[in-house]
Amino acid sequence: MTTFSIFLILIVVVSFLLVVVIMVQNPKGGGLSSSFGGGGTQQLGGVKKTTDFLDKSTWALATLLLVLILLSNVDLMDGATNQDPTVDTNDVELIQDAPAAPATDDTPEE
Repeated sequence: MTTFSIFLILIVVVSFLLVVVIMVQNPKGGGLSSSFGGGGTQQLGGVKKTTDFLDKSTWALATLLLVLILLSNVDLMDGATNQDPTVDTNDVELIQDAPAAPATDDTPEE
């Protein structure tokens, strides 16, 4: 397995987690945080801590996704400069183009 494949798998996993974390959030302040501590009661850390956790995890996953994409690009660019050791460049023949045929005027006369 190449390092690019590993980066690709990590990018897919982080993207999926980022989608899940974003879908759990409610744009009006509800979402998962409303199920914990709704109605003013404090349960399992409360609404504020749940919202903070979702906000921080969104930023962390987005940053991680950006870093993985940039690192995979660097790895891809480093791999492009290295030649494949199985290809022997000494056996490759240069193909020269044959001289072009002169242009003829094949338009019918009226």
